[in-house]
Amino acid sequence: MDEGMNDVRKRLVRWLKEKAGEADAGGAVLGLSGGVDSSVVAALAKEAFGSNVLGIIMPCNSSGEDMEHAKMVAKKFGIETRTIDLGDIYGVLKGRLPPGNKLSDANIKPRLRMLSLYYFANLHNYIVLGTGNKTELMIGYFTKYGDGGVDLLPIAGLYKHQVRELARLLSVPEVIIAKPPTAGLWPGQTDEGEIGMLYDELDVVLAAIEKNDTKGQDEAKLKNVMGMIKKSGHKRRLPEIFEP
Repeated sequence: MDEGMNDVRKRLVRWLKEKAGEADAGGAVLGLSGGVDSSVVAALAKEAFGSNVLGIIMPCNSSGEDMEHAKMVAKKFGIETRTIDLGDIYGVLKGRLPPGNKLSDANIKPRLRMLSLYYFANLHNYIVLGTGNKTELMIGYFTKYGDGGVDLLPIAGLYKHQVRELARLLSVPEVIIAKPPTAGLWPGQTDEGEIGMLYDELDVVLAAIEKNDTKGQDEAKLKNVMGMIKKSGHKRRLPEIFEP
């Protein structure tokens, strides 16, 4: 067992309890996507809140495999779930909007999921847990007011490779840890395909940037990553206010 990562696990569980207590919340709700990030957050939430955890499975023209994996995780960790199919709602909303492009269409999905999560949070007096990791947060690979619209981000201090380490420590099924990460935004979509780099490569570049020591890094990759960080800065801040 990696004692360092086990210490992170314990501190994360304590942190979740503390933050929920500060909000006077009785538990937590999160979206279960069938991916490694949501699986790790689900397992941590179960340790922190016991039976007061609700996993919402929200297919939106999604793959059957993702739903199977979400249910697998819920069963393994003993988490209550609700399945809310957003496909019809997505179709109706799309029908009321003018024609969009791939990105504008895709971003509707995480925003519909955010609305659904907060519905259940309000219903049960729960906090909403996000599932974004540090790698994604640093480059802005999330939808503003979609999967970025949450109360707490438990694993946003961990790079993707660290999330995988924690997943193995928590006994997340290996089939979920090993599969290509996807946000399920369109058929065949993968995170690494969209980003244009493997997570392991990206983690190395981001760690170098964070340490302010980028010597030896591939110049093209470094420039690309720096550009993503700069362009997505607004996503990591509260809305700016003009002071007259």
